[in-house]
Amino acid sequence: MAANTLSPDAAKAANLNLVEGYKGAQALHNTVVAYRANRRAGTASTKGRGAVRGSGKKLWNQKGTGNARMGSRRSPIWVGGGVAWGPKPRDYSKTIPKKVKKLAFRTALTARINDGDVLTIGAFAIPDGKTKSFVSSVKGLSDARKILIVGKFDEPTFRAGRNVQAVQLISPDDVNAEHLLNFDKVLVTSDSLETLARRTA
Repeated sequence: MAANTLSPDAAKAANLNLVEGYKGAQALHNTVVAYRANRRAGTASTKGRGAVRGSGKKLWNQKGTGNARMGSRRSPIWVGGGVAWGPKPRDYSKTIPKKVKKLAFRTALTARINDGDVLTIGAFAIPDGKTKSFVSSVKGLSDARKILIVGKFDEPTFRAGRNVQAVQLISPDDVNAEHLLNFDKVLVTSDSLETLARRTA
């Protein structure tokens, strides 16, 4: 099992619709930002001065004590007081149009192909489902630190690679622009090129 670099000419021969020039850079940025924002839980919460425990009694007279005027022990400048302008639960999700998302995917794929970081392999399968066999097979394909393998895999192959954090298996229907950018090398099985061509058409 050997890996071959997917050149721009070979990609076009496989009907991959690549992006010309720098078109799509903003779409790629907006899409990746949206993917990351949509993963945020938005559950961070703090208590303001109206929510913390403590009396609202004025601590000392307004004048005559020599101290700065102070109205409540719950003030943000006191230890145990409320938090000023702290976070509250909110929704960080962003909506990206389908056409923008598709352009971002094409842009990311084009950039990785132009950089020589996309490799093609005939097939990838680990029949015995063992992690040792999985690691050995991956090392035989590439010596990159982080590798994304795009293809259609059976259950033993998924089981063999689930504990290898530096390698991720993903189907050609699920891979997105962020996946393509997060790995040092992208390995694509030959039977996945047709699906990628359909997604970039």
